[in-house]
Amino acid sequence: MKILILGGTVFLGYHIMLSAVQAGHEVTIFSRGQTKLAGPLPEVERLTGDRDGNLAALDGGKWDVVIDTSGYVPRVVRQSVERLAGAVDLYVFVSSVSVYDGFHEPGTDESYAVASLDDPATEEVAKAYGQLKAACEEVVEAGFPGRSLIVRPGLIVGPNDPTDRLTYWPVRLRDGGETIAPGSPAAPVQFIDVRDLAEWIVRMADDGRSGTYNATGPAWRMTMQQFLEQASQATGDRAKLVWIDNEFLLENDVGPWMELPLWIPGTGETAEMRYMLDIAIGKALEAGLTFRPLEATIKDTLAWHDTRTESKSRKAGMDAAKEKTLLTQWKSGARTST
Repeated sequence: MKILILGGTVFLGYHIMLSAVQAGHEVTIFSRGQTKLAGPLPEVERLTGDRDGNLAALDGGKWDVVIDTSGYVPRVVRQSVERLAGAVDLYVFVSSVSVYDGFHEPGTDESYAVASLDDPATEEVAKAYGQLKAACEEVVEAGFPGRSLIVRPGLIVGPNDPTDRLTYWPVRLRDGGETIAPGSPAAPVQFIDVRDLAEWIVRMADDGRSGTYNATGPAWRMTMQQFLEQASQATGDRAKLVWIDNEFLLENDVGPWMELPLWIPGTGETAEMRYMLDIAIGKALEAGLTFRPLEATIKDTLAWHDTRTESKSRKAGMDAAKEKTLLTQWKSGARTST
């Protein structure tokens, strides 16, 4: 199979490239050539251009599948859809569960309503990420009717993760000592190892699958307690988890999701996100989505982190001094810092 990857040098695109090559497929990468590769580059064809206005390098090419890992703005996605309409058989678009119009109950599946743009002309990804992804899906489906595969991942984690939203936990737990365990021990937690996602996407493309699929994990309902305890075991059991309730953390201006990754209190600003880590994935499981053990994801993420040549200052996670202060306040019974 001949595969074209739009954006194949960083994180998911890179792992899709590796999976495709390892599966024996012929791979072409289209990118700007400006971003550092996530790792060694196997024997693949590289085309240089820009998705926004400079797609000439794609002219004359023919592929069985295009896998779009870097589409965020409908206007830009439309350019590649129109350019490739007669050049590929299947368009795979990597979207996000963020397209859904809120997470008000557990078990959101692919039939749930997606969010729409208040301003159809906006291209501010930071402010309208989910709505823009939903609009991109529409562009792909219109341009490739019956020939599109829409993949909606949850949080993607693992080696080469540029966001550090999971990396924080294995690094922090390995450091040991008293560690804040946020919110309810029974809160659901979902994410997917980038390698599991990449391998499944390549298999789905090879099978010529179409339709829309949520893609996160694991296959069983994992709680925050189970995640933290298993992650702690995988990093040497050096940490002592101290469970602190949502109210205390919010009163002390602790930021959900980024400052304490995977923590979504489901109140206030995160009310719409309450069940974002409780997504239905039955359709993807029936289509062959599988997961490696959590221990492997934790250990491999930590091993990758230890080899990073760039600054290892985390892009997500709580400052150590702030955590120590909060632990002291919590144990003393104080509600807020003075």
